Amino acid sequence: MLRKTLLAATAFAAAALAAQGASAADLVRLGNLKFAHYGAVSYMKEIAGKYDLKIEERVFPKGIDILPAIVAGEIDVAASAVDAAIAGRASGVPIYAVAGFAKGGARIVAKPDAGIRSVADLKGKKVATPRGGAQELILLAELAKHGLSWSDRSGKDVQIVYMAYADMNQALLAGSIDAMSQSEPQSSQAINKGFGVEVVKPYDTELGEPVRSLVITEDFYRKKPDVAQRLVNCFVEATATFIANPDLAEKYVREQMFKGQISSQDFRDAIGNSPYSYDLSVHHVQVTTDMMQKFGVGRMDNPPKAADWVKLDLLEKAKATKAAANDAGTGTGTVKAN
Repeated sequence: MLRKTLLAATAFAAAALAAQGASAADLVRLGNLKFAHYGAVSYMKEIAGKYDLKIEERVFPKGIDILPAIVAGEIDVAASAVDAAIAGRASGVPIYAVAGFAKGGARIVAKPDAGIRSVADLKGKKVATPRGGAQELILLAELAKHGLSWSDRSGKDVQIVYMAYADMNQALLAGSIDAMSQSEPQSSQAINKGFGVEVVKPYDTELGEPVRSLVITEDFYRKKPDVAQRLVNCFVEATATFIANPDLAEKYVREQMFKGQISSQDFRDAIGNSPYSYDLSVHHVQVTTDMMQKFGVGRMDNPPKAADWVKLDLLEKAKATKAAANDAGTGTGTVKAN
């Protein structure tokens, strides 16, 4: 009896200690999107324990939808296109951009029978895009480059139809639009299923390949610097792991994020057009800001200066830590950022 009592007490003590250890992990609330190239950001929660973190992920429809949750104090870190972060910062959302996590990730796709083989062929057509996102910005930049005018009403060279990402593929399949500026893997899906053809990967303007950014709140950056650093360290490892292990990345994205809704080919085509990365530059954020202002994307009265809110010190420390771990043979391997 005494032995059973001692065993029970020991088990209880072990459970209590385990519970204390679990509760000691710092909670980080993550806002994310459901796209293939956002996979490494989602994967952070799987390895968070190594960094004494607990990451709670909340998935939003669009990057700009995360901004009210940040203002409400419900989100500490978020993944979004740079343009959404810029628009948020311009409207007073207290965020810093601390890293990039993917680049590219967009295509202009047309109906196979629409006779659209180039951007110039979009004249007289209906083209869908989400309002205020990277897809709108790159579409407008391409139209301007080719001398085409646009409006969300008829009467211009191109009629813009604003739609959610999730609705555009069905609209293209149904024939209610002629083309779309779509993200990944949805654009690859349209092509692989035969109801879309690629017009262009729209990276030949001044913007180049749009970068997706990891942002954290100002309070998180200033008041919890140690937690913020561990978070970015975790992000760099998650990203490096996906770059080094594409089979793992595919399995995680297809099974955990999309629950089998995308094929292996969809994933591979998507990541081929939106490779994982962790780099970001002040220059790219400033160019994106200037182009948003030029085309009226985000409707910013006071566009922010990139140098004031792009904070890359955490990323540089995280990369240095990873490089040292690789040299010591304790990391996941030597990986170059894309």
